Amino acid sequence: MVRATLLGSLLLAVTACGGGGSDSGAASGGKDAEGAKNASPQAVVTIAPKDGADRVATTGALKVAAAKGKLTEVSVEDAKGHEVEGKITGGGTGWKPSVHLATHTRYTVRAVAKDAGGRSTTQKSSFTTLTPKATFTGNFTPEDGTKVGVGMPFSVNFTRGITHPEDVEKAITIKTEPAVEVRGHWFGNDRLDFRPEEYWKPGTKVSVTLNLDGVEGRPGVYGKQAKKVDFTIGRSQISTVDVKTQKMTVRRDGKVIKTIPVTTGKSGYDTWNGQMVITERLSVTRMNGETVGYGGEYDIKDVPHAMRLTTSGTFIHGNYWGGGTFGNYASSHGCVGLRDVKGGYDGSVSAAWFFNRSMVGDVVVVKHSHDKTVAPDNGLNGWNMSWKEWTA
Repeated sequence: MVRATLLGSLLLAVTACGGGGSDSGAASGGKDAEGAKNASPQAVVTIAPKDGADRVATTGALKVAAAKGKLTEVSVEDAKGHEVEGKITGGGTGWKPSVHLATHTRYTVRAVAKDAGGRSTTQKSSFTTLTPKATFTGNFTPEDGTKVGVGMPFSVNFTRGITHPEDVEKAITIKTEPAVEVRGHWFGNDRLDFRPEEYWKPGTKVSVTLNLDGVEGRPGVYGKQAKKVDFTIGRSQISTVDVKTQKMTVRRDGKVIKTIPVTTGKSGYDTWNGQMVITERLSVTRMNGETVGYGGEYDIKDVPHAMRLTTSGTFIHGNYWGGGTFGNYASSHGCVGLRDVKGGYDGSVSAAWFFNRSMVGDVVVVKHSHDKTVAPDNGLNGWNMSWKEWTA
């Protein structure tokens, strides 16, 4: 009896000692962990503009910041789910968009920051951008889905003079396959052309993104285009007109495929020297001296196989009135003439042959003329500038 009672007392003591220490420790650790878990996050997220704001500027207004923590996630989307690109800066203390916002658009912002303890703070906000009173667009060439020659730049003519050219140029991105550096050059304040250093490589695929919607091109005047344009570079065709010999040599992919007798601008009406890009092809057109400052000197209503080389009126075209001038002497008012027939029905004549084998973007080079080199903005003729001049 005494032994049993003593054994029971020992067991009780051991159990009480071991059990009591374990319970106490578990209770204390559980409270600490639970307290840390349930503590309020310390990170503070601030979004500008404030929730519900409207008439928000498309640049400079959107900002996200974090205090007492670091941003881990920021998303900005429009109503269609299109996300605005941006990046976290300052080691997680801020975020800013990489591009401008579109006009008259509602955006939703969601930002997440974590404090030193790993606890997250999430903030959401929505706002609407301004609706501009004045806008501009860019009229561009070449068109989407076209195939063009190796000399064709991507050219944009704006409907308003641009006073913030850096912002506008940044909003136009060009990607190519295979990759090649493409740079823009401004002609005045309303035209921006893009080209590589050398003629395009045949077969190059060019993709242009015009993200002009929301760009402030001049004070209070915003772009309204958001468009993608894809075009392809065809085979290489470069034709060289030698004024001395009155002959044109046509090279396709570097090989001579034909030499054609021509007639160029006579004395006082000399044809421009330089590299000129075909920008327009017309099966038949009217040519009137009145339109180019040669009033009353000619008015031909049915010029066949005409292809424009300059804005000022230089063409390479069919000529059915030239008689024996082709390959012998200069007789035109500045254009390059090729033998043709009235009505342009004969596909075997030089003008028809050349017209049928040419495309917009092909290059015609004129050399040995007494005139000066064509201005780079007279047509799409920026190839007459060095790369250093183009990128200056």
